[in-house]
Amino acid sequence: MSRDFRLDRVPVDVLAYELAEERASALGRMGRALEQALAKLREFDAAHPHAEATAPAHQARRILVREAGHALWMFVVQREACGLRNNRMLMRDYNVPGEVQLSMGPVLTTSNPSP
Repeated sequence: MSRDFRLDRVPVDVLAYELAEERASALGRMGRALEQALAKLREFDAAHPHAEATAPAHQARRILVREAGHALWMFVVQREACGLRNNRMLMRDYNVPGEVQLSMGPVLTTSNPSP
């Protein structure tokens, strides 16, 4: 007999349960985003050997590294929100390159200053 968890709980328990579900869901989304960003960077590196890369290819790669660094930052922040603080295993398990780790952080957009 299947029972809904929420029927036997007080409202604060239901809220805590739903918040935990959302944290776990967001953690999964951030992990998948990191995997995708790292895959794009690896595919680019496979298609453009470093020694033969042109200036536009170097610029495109820098953008991919920054995007992967942003995805890494988002994932680390979400992990910490879930109480997961050891990031050494994360870097190893996802095989995060050092340059991506160094670029970890929010993506800063540049805008033209208003006159």
